[in-house]
Amino acid sequence: MIEYLHFHLPVLPIVIPLMIAPLCVLLGSRHVANVLSLFACWVTFGLSLLLVSRVCELGEISYFLGGWKPPYGIEYAIDPLNSFLMAMIAGMGAIVLTYSGPSLRDEVPKSKHYLFYSLYLLCMTGLMGMCATGDLFNVFVFLEISSLSTYALISLGKTRRAPLAAFQYLIMGTIGATFLLIGIGLLYQMTGTLNMADIGVQLERYRVAAVIVDGIEGPPHWEGSRTMLVAFAFLTVGLCIKMAVFPLHTWLPNSYTYAPSVVTCFVAATATKVSVYAFIRVVFGIFTPEFAFELLPLDTALWSFSLVGIFVASIAAIYQTNIKRRLAYSSIAQVGYMLLGISMANQDGLTAGIVHMFNHGLIKGALFMVVGCFVLRLGSVQMDDWRGAGKTMPWTSLAWAIGGLGLIGVPVTCGFISKWLLLTAAMEDELYLVAALMLISSLLAVIYVWQVVEVLYFSPPSEKAKKATEAPLIMLVTTYVVVAATLVFGVWTTWSAGLAGDAARFLLQGGAP
Repeated sequence: MIEYLHFHLPVLPIVIPLMIAPLCVLLGSRHVANVLSLFACWVTFGLSLLLVSRVCELGEISYFLGGWKPPYGIEYAIDPLNSFLMAMIAGMGAIVLTYSGPSLRDEVPKSKHYLFYSLYLLCMTGLMGMCATGDLFNVFVFLEISSLSTYALISLGKTRRAPLAAFQYLIMGTIGATFLLIGIGLLYQMTGTLNMADIGVQLERYRVAAVIVDGIEGPPHWEGSRTMLVAFAFLTVGLCIKMAVFPLHTWLPNSYTYAPSVVTCFVAATATKVSVYAFIRVVFGIFTPEFAFELLPLDTALWSFSLVGIFVASIAAIYQTNIKRRLAYSSIAQVGYMLLGISMANQDGLTAGIVHMFNHGLIKGALFMVVGCFVLRLGSVQMDDWRGAGKTMPWTSLAWAIGGLGLIGVPVTCGFISKWLLLTAAMEDELYLVAALMLISSLLAVIYVWQVVEVLYFSPPSEKAKKATEAPLIMLVTTYVVVAATLVFGVWTTWSAGLAGDAARFLLQGGAP
């Protein structure tokens, strides 16, 4: 049994939630669906941790579906990067679902609960599958599984604006997915394969050559560059839409704002990070940094859009009175930090970008869980209604303050670790302007986090806050588990930053799934 488990370990975290999702619909009972989905999420989390330990012990693990070896069959390739991210997705999925009970009963009609659990598991399946697969077309398939289930989850919100937000996300998501599919098709046309590692090998035929005219060596070019450039452009733009990179971020604020709180917790902690992961795979595993950052000026484009996005989104967050929308704009800014690390294309910068994917998932998941607690007791996400809630909901308010410190990047929180690594990487690359702008942008985070702290602790209580009681114990305990994790990984960095460093080395050495 143990040998069977180890052999099929790469595929089990995807198969288990995928199999249980339709059972939740077929049985039609919200209580049974709750038990089944909790079982699926926690088992998937346990298997993901086991997968991380196996990768640390054995190195990269390959699994051939149906026994067909690549490039003819579909391969699941587990390495330091995707095993690290899969553990985070499964962990947040399990914690958020455990937290969800009271919030779900308050925000989603009971008649739709069994549908919620099914969609939640499908969303997790899609995200986990995107990480595990080594087949580029499978990335598209799993992306659509997660996206379609996310659209439906967002539409379950209790206001009439939730379906509209889901529809807006559907339009932008479909455009992004179409761009991805065109890029994948062009690469298949060039290489005749869909396996990402094999595509990378095939593209080596088109490596840089020098143009010699009249005996004089000119600037380098990439043989067969037209199709490659177009494919790269389509893949990059499509993934930037999915990552909510400024200015392609317009779907995100409404989606996070009007979705049920539980949905926002899970999606905000995981979805954009998986798209960032896919982007890393495309740049480092398929096209190589030489193509993206030396032949093309992708590094300049990335850090330019990232810095503009960080400032624009952070300033927009300051002026939001809706707390969910405030955190949504903050997420757009935080994606900018991840892309800054990627744009440096070196060990320290890439490590910082990868570890910030993990750290921001924890921090933003914790803060949206806090928001869910306030929404349950106050029935509002407006700052005016939160006034004075620090007195009637002290533990929930304290969780906001701690999570906010992580978002700012205060020492002893995990947010400090990734921002410090990013800052030192920028200094070592002599990107002094980038480093200075990063420090200034952190001050903007201080403003939009402190404004909420001020409302909670230093304002006269609103009528809703006067009547409020502390959040249910199950919601508080699970929230504090995630909040505690933001502190633990701010002090004990061996696991998070260590695995991120291993993943960065793997990618820079030409690693591909």
